[in-house]
Amino acid sequence: MLLVLIVFFALLLLGMPVAFAIGISGFLFFVQQPELPLTMPVQLILSGTQSFSLLAIPLFIFAGNLLNNTGITSRLVKFASVLTGHMRGGLAQTSVVLSTLMGGVTGSAIADSSMEARILGPAMTKRGYARAYSAVVHGFSALITIAIPPGIGLVLYGSIGEVSIGRLFAGGIVPGLLMMTLLMIAVSITSGKKGYLPEREKRASYKEIIPAFFSSIWAIFFPILLLVALRFGLLIPSEAGAFAAVYALAVGLLAYRELTWKKFVSAIRYTLMDVGMIMFLIALSSLFSYGITWEMIPQTLSQLLLGISENPYVITGIILLFLLLLGMFIDSTVIILLLTSILVPVMSNIGVDLVHFGVMMVITCATGLLTPPVGLAMYSVCSIMRCSLEDYVREAWPFLIATIILIVLMLLFPQIILFIPNLIFG
Repeated sequence: MLLVLIVFFALLLLGMPVAFAIGISGFLFFVQQPELPLTMPVQLILSGTQSFSLLAIPLFIFAGNLLNNTGITSRLVKFASVLTGHMRGGLAQTSVVLSTLMGGVTGSAIADSSMEARILGPAMTKRGYARAYSAVVHGFSALITIAIPPGIGLVLYGSIGEVSIGRLFAGGIVPGLLMMTLLMIAVSITSGKKGYLPEREKRASYKEIIPAFFSSIWAIFFPILLLVALRFGLLIPSEAGAFAAVYALAVGLLAYRELTWKKFVSAIRYTLMDVGMIMFLIALSSLFSYGITWEMIPQTLSQLLLGISENPYVITGIILLFLLLLGMFIDSTVIILLLTSILVPVMSNIGVDLVHFGVMMVITCATGLLTPPVGLAMYSVCSIMRCSLEDYVREAWPFLIATIILIVLMLLFPQIILFIPNLIFG
Protein backbone atom coordinates (compact mmCIF):
# COMPACT_ATOMS: atom_id res chain seq x y z
CA MET A 1 0.00 0.00 0.00
CA LEU A 2 2.98 2.31 0.53
CA LEU A 3 3.85 2.20 -3.18
CA VAL A 4 0.23 2.99 -4.02
CA LEU A 5 0.32 6.12 -1.83
CA ILE A 6 3.66 7.22 -3.30
CA VAL A 7 2.27 6.89 -6.84
CA PHE A 8 -0.92 8.72 -5.85
CA PHE A 9 0.92 11.76 -4.45
CA ALA A 10 3.44 11.72 -7.31
CA LEU A 11 0.61 11.88 -9.86
CA LEU A 12 -0.99 14.76 -7.95
CA LEU A 13 2.31 16.67 -7.94
CA LEU A 14 2.57 16.13 -11.70
CA GLY A 15 -0.79 17.84 -12.10
CA MET A 16 -2.93 14.83 -13.00
CA PRO A 17 -6.67 15.22 -12.24
CA VAL A 18 -7.48 13.75 -8.83
CA ALA A 19 -9.94 11.15 -10.14
CA PHE A 20 -7.36 9.64 -12.51
CA ALA A 21 -4.64 9.74 -9.84
CA ILE A 22 -6.95 7.76 -7.53
CA GLY A 23 -7.90 5.29 -10.27
CA ILE A 24 -4.35 4.60 -11.52
CA SER A 25 -2.82 4.23 -8.07
CA GLY A 26 -5.77 2.11 -6.92
CA PHE A 27 -5.38 -0.22 -9.92
CA LEU A 28 -1.68 -0.53 -9.06
CA PHE A 29 -2.71 -2.17 -5.76
CA PHE A 30 -4.37 -5.04 -7.65
CA VAL A 31 -1.33 -5.45 -9.92
CA GLN A 32 0.73 -6.02 -6.75
CA GLN A 33 -1.65 -8.72 -5.48
CA PRO A 34 -1.36 -11.83 -7.70
CA GLU A 35 -4.07 -13.63 -5.70
CA LEU A 36 -6.65 -10.97 -6.72
CA PRO A 37 -8.01 -11.21 -10.29
CA LEU A 38 -7.60 -8.13 -12.50
CA THR A 39 -11.32 -8.22 -13.22
CA MET A 40 -11.96 -7.02 -9.67
CA PRO A 41 -11.11 -3.34 -10.27
CA VAL A 42 -13.74 -3.13 -13.00
CA GLN A 43 -16.32 -4.82 -10.79
CA LEU A 44 -15.49 -2.54 -7.85
CA ILE A 45 -15.74 0.61 -9.98
CA LEU A 46 -19.21 -0.43 -11.11
CA SER A 47 -20.39 -1.59 -7.69
CA GLY A 48 -18.97 1.51 -5.96
CA THR A 49 -21.84 3.64 -7.29
CA GLN A 50 -24.61 1.08 -6.70
CA SER A 51 -25.46 2.11 -3.14
CA PHE A 52 -29.08 3.20 -2.78
CA SER A 53 -28.15 5.85 -0.21
CA LEU A 54 -25.93 7.60 -2.77
CA LEU A 55 -29.07 8.63 -4.66
CA ALA A 56 -29.34 11.47 -2.16
CA ILE A 57 -26.25 13.18 -3.61
CA PRO A 58 -27.43 13.95 -7.18
CA LEU A 59 -30.93 14.79 -5.94
CA PHE A 60 -29.74 17.29 -3.32
CA ILE A 61 -27.37 18.86 -5.87
CA PHE A 62 -30.23 19.16 -8.36
CA ALA A 63 -32.46 20.74 -5.70
CA GLY A 64 -29.75 23.28 -4.84
CA ASN A 65 -29.22 24.24 -8.47
CA LEU A 66 -32.98 24.62 -8.96
CA LEU A 67 -33.33 26.84 -5.88
CA ASN A 68 -30.49 29.03 -7.12
CA ASN A 69 -32.53 29.66 -10.28
CA THR A 70 -35.78 30.58 -8.54
CA GLY A 71 -34.84 34.07 -7.35
CA ILE A 72 -34.37 32.86 -3.80
CA THR A 73 -30.76 34.11 -3.66
CA SER A 74 -31.67 37.77 -4.20
CA ARG A 75 -34.34 37.52 -1.49
CA LEU A 76 -31.83 36.01 0.96
CA VAL A 77 -29.34 38.79 0.19
CA LYS A 78 -31.99 41.38 1.03
CA PHE A 79 -32.95 39.61 4.27
CA ALA A 80 -29.30 39.25 5.37
CA SER A 81 -28.65 42.91 4.59
CA VAL A 82 -31.66 44.04 6.64
CA LEU A 83 -30.44 42.00 9.63
CA THR A 84 -26.80 43.15 9.57
CA GLY A 85 -26.68 46.52 7.81
CA HIS A 86 -26.30 48.44 11.08
CA MET A 87 -23.16 46.52 12.15
CA ARG A 88 -19.53 47.49 11.48
CA GLY A 89 -18.50 46.09 8.13
CA GLY A 90 -22.16 45.78 7.14
CA LEU A 91 -21.59 44.15 3.72
CA ALA A 92 -19.09 41.69 5.17
CA GLN A 93 -21.58 40.79 7.92
CA THR A 94 -24.21 40.31 5.21
CA SER A 95 -21.92 37.75 3.53
CA VAL A 96 -21.64 35.74 6.76
CA VAL A 97 -25.39 35.69 7.43
CA LEU A 98 -26.13 34.99 3.77
CA SER A 99 -23.97 31.85 3.89
CA THR A 100 -25.92 30.65 6.91
CA LEU A 101 -29.20 31.16 5.07
CA MET A 102 -27.78 29.61 1.87
CA GLY A 103 -26.73 26.42 3.67
CA GLY A 104 -30.02 24.77 2.82
CA VAL A 105 -29.70 25.85 -0.81
CA THR A 106 -26.15 25.19 -2.02
CA GLY A 107 -24.59 22.65 0.38
CA SER A 108 -21.23 23.46 -1.24
CA ALA A 109 -18.56 25.86 0.05
CA ILE A 110 -17.04 26.38 -3.41
CA ALA A 111 -20.40 27.18 -5.00
CA ASP A 112 -21.43 29.51 -2.17
CA SER A 113 -18.13 31.41 -1.99
CA SER A 114 -18.10 31.93 -5.78
CA MET A 115 -21.72 33.08 -5.79
CA GLU A 116 -21.20 35.57 -2.95
CA ALA A 117 -18.00 36.94 -4.46
CA ARG A 118 -19.90 37.68 -7.67
CA ILE A 119 -22.97 39.17 -5.95
CA LEU A 120 -21.45 41.12 -3.03
CA GLY A 121 -17.83 41.52 -4.19
CA PRO A 122 -18.31 44.47 -6.57
CA ALA A 123 -20.41 46.38 -4.02
CA MET A 124 -17.78 45.81 -1.30
CA THR A 125 -15.02 47.07 -3.60
CA LYS A 126 -17.03 50.24 -4.35
CA ARG A 127 -17.48 50.83 -0.62
CA GLY A 128 -13.71 50.73 -0.07
CA TYR A 129 -13.23 47.15 1.15
CA ALA A 130 -9.86 45.67 0.17
CA ARG A 131 -10.31 43.03 -2.52
CA ALA A 132 -8.37 40.42 -0.54
CA TYR A 133 -10.43 41.12 2.58
CA SER A 134 -13.65 40.60 0.61
CA ALA A 135 -12.27 37.36 -0.84
CA VAL A 136 -11.43 36.07 2.65
CA VAL A 137 -14.88 36.95 4.04
CA HIS A 138 -16.70 35.26 1.15
CA GLY A 139 -14.47 32.20 1.36
CA PHE A 140 -14.58 31.54 5.09
CA SER A 141 -18.26 32.38 5.50
CA ALA A 142 -19.00 29.76 2.84
CA LEU A 143 -17.76 27.09 5.28
CA ILE A 144 -21.05 27.55 7.14
CA THR A 145 -22.89 25.91 4.22
CA ILE A 146 -20.92 22.72 4.92
CA ALA A 147 -22.56 22.37 8.34
CA ILE A 148 -26.12 23.59 7.67
CA PRO A 149 -28.23 20.75 6.20
CA PRO A 150 -28.20 19.36 3.58
CA GLY A 151 -24.39 19.55 3.24
CA ILE A 152 -23.06 17.21 0.55
CA GLY A 153 -19.99 16.34 2.67
CA LEU A 154 -22.27 15.04 5.44
CA VAL A 155 -24.21 12.92 2.93
CA LEU A 156 -20.96 11.42 1.63
CA TYR A 157 -19.64 10.65 5.11
CA GLY A 158 -22.95 9.13 6.19
CA SER A 159 -23.25 7.00 3.06
CA ILE A 160 -19.71 5.61 3.21
CA GLY A 161 -19.51 5.25 7.00
CA GLU A 162 -23.09 3.94 7.35
CA VAL A 163 -23.93 6.70 9.82
CA SER A 164 -27.42 8.21 10.13
CA ILE A 165 -27.62 11.10 7.67
CA GLY A 166 -30.57 12.56 9.58
CA ARG A 167 -28.49 12.75 12.77
CA LEU A 168 -25.57 14.25 10.83
CA PHE A 169 -27.84 16.94 9.38
CA ALA A 170 -29.14 17.76 12.86
CA GLY A 171 -25.60 17.70 14.28
CA GLY A 172 -24.44 20.39 11.87
CA ILE A 173 -26.96 23.03 12.93
CA VAL A 174 -25.36 24.32 16.16
CA PRO A 175 -21.78 24.25 14.74
CA GLY A 176 -23.06 26.18 11.71
CA LEU A 177 -24.67 28.85 13.90
CA LEU A 178 -21.61 28.96 16.18
CA MET A 179 -19.36 29.40 13.15
CA MET A 180 -21.58 32.26 11.99
CA THR A 181 -21.19 33.93 15.41
CA LEU A 182 -17.40 33.52 15.49
CA LEU A 183 -16.98 34.84 11.95
CA MET A 184 -19.24 37.81 12.68
CA ILE A 185 -17.04 38.62 15.68
CA ALA A 186 -13.95 38.37 13.43
CA VAL A 187 -15.60 40.70 10.89
CA SER A 188 -16.54 43.18 13.62
CA ILE A 189 -12.99 43.29 15.04
CA THR A 190 -11.23 43.55 11.68
CA SER A 191 -13.75 46.05 10.28
CA GLY A 192 -13.26 48.27 13.32
CA LYS A 193 -9.49 48.28 12.75
CA LYS A 194 -9.86 48.96 9.02
CA GLY A 195 -12.62 51.55 9.35
CA TYR A 196 -15.28 49.69 7.38
CA LEU A 197 -18.55 51.40 8.28
CA PRO A 198 -22.12 50.12 8.70
CA GLU A 199 -24.48 50.32 5.71
CA ARG A 200 -27.18 52.07 7.74
CA GLU A 201 -27.22 54.25 10.85
CA LYS A 202 -29.93 52.41 12.79
CA ARG A 203 -31.02 48.84 13.30
CA ALA A 204 -33.78 47.79 10.89
CA SER A 205 -37.32 48.02 12.22
CA TYR A 206 -39.68 45.07 12.46
CA LYS A 207 -41.64 46.57 9.54
CA GLU A 208 -38.55 45.96 7.38
CA ILE A 209 -37.43 42.64 8.90
CA ILE A 210 -40.77 40.78 8.79
CA PRO A 211 -41.48 41.27 5.03
CA ALA A 212 -37.86 40.36 4.19
CA PHE A 213 -38.18 37.23 6.35
CA PHE A 214 -41.37 36.06 4.68
CA SER A 215 -39.94 36.66 1.21
CA SER A 216 -37.09 34.25 2.13
CA ILE A 217 -39.13 31.76 4.14
CA TRP A 218 -39.03 29.00 1.50
CA ALA A 219 -35.24 28.75 1.81
CA ILE A 220 -35.24 29.06 5.62
CA PHE A 221 -38.01 26.47 5.95
CA PHE A 222 -36.25 23.93 3.70
CA PRO A 223 -33.70 22.38 6.15
CA ILE A 224 -36.30 22.36 8.94
CA LEU A 225 -38.73 20.46 6.74
CA LEU A 226 -36.03 17.93 5.85
CA LEU A 227 -35.21 17.23 9.50
CA VAL A 228 -38.88 16.83 10.44
CA ALA A 229 -39.42 14.37 7.58
CA LEU A 230 -36.33 12.34 8.54
CA ARG A 231 -37.16 12.40 12.25
CA PHE A 232 -40.65 10.97 11.84
CA GLY A 233 -39.58 8.38 9.30
CA LEU A 234 -41.59 9.96 6.50
CA LEU A 235 -38.51 9.91 4.25
CA ILE A 236 -35.18 8.13 4.08
CA PRO A 237 -32.17 10.20 2.87
CA SER A 238 -32.50 9.23 -0.80
CA GLU A 239 -36.22 10.00 -0.73
CA ALA A 240 -35.46 13.27 1.06
CA GLY A 241 -33.27 14.22 -1.90
CA ALA A 242 -36.14 13.52 -4.31
CA PHE A 243 -38.48 15.54 -2.08
CA ALA A 244 -35.95 18.40 -2.09
CA ALA A 245 -35.95 18.47 -5.89
CA VAL A 246 -39.78 18.50 -6.03
CA TYR A 247 -39.82 21.20 -3.33
CA ALA A 248 -37.42 23.36 -5.36
CA LEU A 249 -39.58 22.94 -8.47
CA ALA A 250 -42.69 23.93 -6.50
CA VAL A 251 -40.97 27.04 -5.11
CA GLY A 252 -39.76 28.07 -8.54
CA LEU A 253 -43.02 27.43 -10.40
CA LEU A 254 -45.71 28.21 -7.81
CA ALA A 255 -44.27 30.39 -5.02
CA TYR A 256 -41.92 32.76 -6.86
CA ARG A 257 -42.86 31.90 -10.48
CA GLU A 258 -39.34 32.75 -11.68
CA LEU A 259 -38.21 29.29 -12.86
CA THR A 260 -38.22 29.54 -16.66
CA TRP A 261 -37.42 26.74 -19.09
CA LYS A 262 -34.01 28.33 -19.76
CA LYS A 263 -33.19 28.36 -16.02
CA PHE A 264 -34.41 24.79 -15.65
CA VAL A 265 -32.09 23.60 -18.44
CA SER A 266 -29.22 25.57 -16.84
CA ALA A 267 -29.88 23.83 -13.50
CA ILE A 268 -29.81 20.42 -15.20
CA ARG A 269 -26.54 21.24 -16.99
CA TYR A 270 -24.77 22.32 -13.79
CA THR A 271 -26.18 19.31 -11.95
CA LEU A 272 -24.85 16.91 -14.58
CA MET A 273 -21.37 18.43 -14.30
CA ASP A 274 -21.36 18.36 -10.49
CA VAL A 275 -22.79 14.84 -10.21
CA GLY A 276 -20.48 13.49 -12.90
CA MET A 277 -17.43 14.74 -11.03
CA ILE A 278 -18.55 13.41 -7.62
CA MET A 279 -19.76 10.01 -8.85
CA PHE A 280 -16.60 9.48 -10.91
CA LEU A 281 -14.55 10.13 -7.77
CA ILE A 282 -16.76 7.75 -5.75
CA ALA A 283 -16.43 5.00 -8.37
CA LEU A 284 -12.63 5.18 -8.58
CA SER A 285 -12.12 5.62 -4.84
CA SER A 286 -13.73 2.19 -4.33
CA LEU A 287 -10.39 0.72 -5.50
CA PHE A 288 -8.61 2.56 -2.70
CA SER A 289 -11.23 1.54 -0.15
CA TYR A 290 -10.88 -2.15 -1.03
CA GLY A 291 -7.09 -1.95 -0.71
CA ILE A 292 -7.43 -0.24 2.68
CA THR A 293 -9.71 -3.02 3.93
CA TRP A 294 -7.50 -5.77 2.46
CA GLU A 295 -4.40 -4.39 4.18
CA MET A 296 -6.33 -4.02 7.49
CA ILE A 297 -5.21 -0.39 7.75
CA PRO A 298 -8.02 0.69 10.16
CA GLN A 299 -6.97 -1.96 12.70
CA THR A 300 -3.29 -1.03 12.32
CA LEU A 301 -4.05 2.67 12.71
CA SER A 302 -6.16 2.00 15.82
CA GLN A 303 -3.28 0.11 17.47
CA LEU A 304 -0.81 2.84 16.49
CA LEU A 305 -2.95 5.65 17.94
CA LEU A 306 -3.73 3.71 21.11
CA GLY A 307 0.03 3.32 21.52
CA ILE A 308 0.32 7.11 21.62
CA SER A 309 -2.54 7.68 24.05
CA GLU A 310 -5.71 6.03 25.30
CA ASN A 311 -7.46 9.38 25.70
CA PRO A 312 -10.14 9.72 22.97
CA TYR A 313 -9.74 13.52 22.93
CA VAL A 314 -6.00 13.27 22.26
CA ILE A 315 -6.45 10.68 19.51
CA THR A 316 -9.28 12.63 17.86
CA GLY A 317 -7.25 15.84 18.11
CA ILE A 318 -4.28 14.19 16.34
CA ILE A 319 -6.59 12.95 13.56
CA LEU A 320 -8.22 16.37 13.13
CA LEU A 321 -4.79 18.05 12.91
CA PHE A 322 -3.80 15.50 10.26
CA LEU A 323 -7.04 16.21 8.32
CA LEU A 324 -6.45 19.96 8.54
CA LEU A 325 -2.93 19.60 7.11
CA LEU A 326 -4.08 17.10 4.46
CA GLY A 327 -6.85 19.49 3.43
CA MET A 328 -4.19 21.99 2.39
CA PHE A 329 -3.16 19.65 -0.43
CA ILE A 330 -6.22 17.51 -1.32
CA ASP A 331 -9.83 18.48 -1.97
CA SER A 332 -12.16 17.81 0.99
CA THR A 333 -14.47 15.56 -1.07
CA VAL A 334 -11.53 13.31 -1.94
CA ILE A 335 -10.41 13.13 1.71
CA ILE A 336 -13.91 12.12 2.83
CA LEU A 337 -14.11 9.46 0.12
CA LEU A 338 -10.68 7.99 0.86
CA LEU A 339 -10.47 8.24 4.66
CA THR A 340 -14.00 7.70 5.98
CA SER A 341 -13.72 3.92 5.66
CA ILE A 342 -10.41 4.07 7.60
CA LEU A 343 -11.38 6.50 10.34
CA VAL A 344 -14.91 5.32 11.18
CA PRO A 345 -13.68 1.95 12.60
CA VAL A 346 -10.91 3.77 14.49
CA MET A 347 -13.41 6.14 16.10
CA SER A 348 -15.70 3.23 16.98
CA ASN A 349 -12.82 1.40 18.67
CA ILE A 350 -11.97 4.34 20.93
CA GLY A 351 -15.61 5.08 21.77
CA VAL A 352 -16.10 8.37 19.90
CA ASP A 353 -19.64 9.05 18.65
CA LEU A 354 -19.61 8.76 14.85
CA VAL A 355 -21.99 11.69 14.36
CA HIS A 356 -19.75 13.87 16.57
CA PHE A 357 -16.67 12.84 14.60
CA GLY A 358 -18.39 13.11 11.21
CA VAL A 359 -19.39 16.75 11.61
CA MET A 360 -15.90 17.63 12.89
CA MET A 361 -14.24 15.72 10.04
CA VAL A 362 -16.32 17.38 7.31
CA ILE A 363 -15.80 20.92 8.66
CA THR A 364 -12.06 20.34 9.25
CA CYS A 365 -11.50 18.92 5.77
CA ALA A 366 -13.47 21.79 4.20
CA THR A 367 -11.23 24.34 5.95
CA GLY A 368 -8.48 23.15 3.63
CA LEU A 369 -10.48 24.59 0.72
CA LEU A 370 -9.41 28.03 1.96
CA THR A 371 -5.74 27.44 2.76
CA PRO A 372 -2.67 27.35 0.50
CA PRO A 373 -1.27 25.69 -1.48
CA VAL A 374 -4.25 23.85 -3.08
CA GLY A 375 -7.40 25.48 -1.68
CA LEU A 376 -10.00 25.35 -4.46
CA ALA A 377 -12.38 27.86 -2.84
CA MET A 378 -9.39 30.13 -2.11
CA TYR A 379 -8.36 30.18 -5.79
CA SER A 380 -11.97 30.72 -6.83
CA VAL A 381 -12.59 33.81 -4.67
CA CYS A 382 -9.13 35.25 -5.43
CA SER A 383 -9.81 34.88 -9.15
CA ILE A 384 -13.24 36.51 -8.95
CA MET A 385 -12.03 39.34 -6.68
CA ARG A 386 -8.79 39.74 -8.67
CA CYS A 387 -6.47 39.73 -5.65
CA SER A 388 -3.11 38.06 -5.03
CA LEU A 389 -2.63 35.00 -2.84
CA GLU A 390 -0.15 36.92 -0.69
CA ASP A 391 -2.76 39.56 0.14
CA TYR A 392 -5.37 36.86 0.73
CA VAL A 393 -3.14 34.99 3.21
CA ARG A 394 -2.35 38.24 5.04
CA GLU A 395 -6.07 38.97 5.54
CA ALA A 396 -7.09 35.39 6.34
CA TRP A 397 -5.48 34.88 9.76
CA PRO A 398 -8.31 36.21 12.01
CA PHE A 399 -10.85 34.09 10.15
CA LEU A 400 -8.69 30.97 10.20
CA ILE A 401 -8.23 31.41 13.96
CA ALA A 402 -12.03 31.71 14.37
CA THR A 403 -12.49 28.46 12.43
CA ILE A 404 -9.86 26.63 14.50
CA ILE A 405 -11.54 27.86 17.70
CA LEU A 406 -14.78 26.28 16.43
CA ILE A 407 -13.03 22.94 15.76
CA VAL A 408 -11.46 22.95 19.23
CA LEU A 409 -14.81 23.76 20.87
CA MET A 410 -16.50 20.92 18.96
CA LEU A 411 -13.77 18.52 20.08
CA LEU A 412 -13.87 19.49 23.76
CA PHE A 413 -17.66 19.86 24.03
CA PRO A 414 -19.34 17.07 22.01
CA GLN A 415 -22.82 18.30 22.99
CA ILE A 416 -22.33 21.25 20.63
CA ILE A 417 -22.87 18.67 17.89
CA LEU A 418 -24.90 16.00 19.68
CA PHE A 419 -27.47 18.14 21.51
CA ILE A 420 -29.92 18.55 18.62
CA PRO A 421 -29.55 14.98 17.21
CA ASN A 422 -30.21 13.56 20.69
CA LEU A 423 -33.12 15.95 21.18
CA ILE A 424 -34.75 15.11 17.84
CA PHE A 425 -33.83 11.45 17.28
CA GLY A 426 -33.27 10.28 20.86
